[in-house]
Amino acid sequence: MSIRIPPRGTRGAWMPSGRVFRAVTKPFFSRELARLEDREATEQKLFMGFPVGVVTTVGSRTGQEHKHVLGVFPDGAEVWLLIASNGGAQAHPHWFINIAKNPDKVWLQIAGRRFRVNVESLQGKEREDAYARVAAVGRSYAGYPKKTD
Repeated sequence: MSIRIPPRGTRGAWMPSGRVFRAVTKPFFSRELARLEDREATEQKLFMGFPVGVVTTVGSRTGQEHKHVLGVFPDGAEVWLLIASNGGAQAHPHWFINIAKNPDKVWLQIAGRRFRVNVESLQGKEREDAYARVAAVGRSYAGYPKKTD
């Protein structure tokens, strides 16, 4: 399955550079990562009221594994939705580029269970409907379409 990388947005929220962002958020995400990787967990964890998980990708340039704490929204049996919003910024998140370049090297960990996933990029009405379902649970996503394209 190939993942189409859409053009960069023309407007959106400001995000600090990757290096600065990682330096500022590393302590927080390290704690969250440890909490989410708990192999004894039996339920999906929540953050800011919505479900989160650990998505592992393989870097498109480095070939190294990278772990990301992301909103992971259940959407039926064995189906989860992720929104590559990068906080409403113009640029795509690095993890999305990694998934697009290495779609066969993506793992998801939820409730102590780690498994390889098949990725798919939704388009058109299917994408709009899925986004509406996510925004109903993760309310912070509801305003992103107004902030960015």
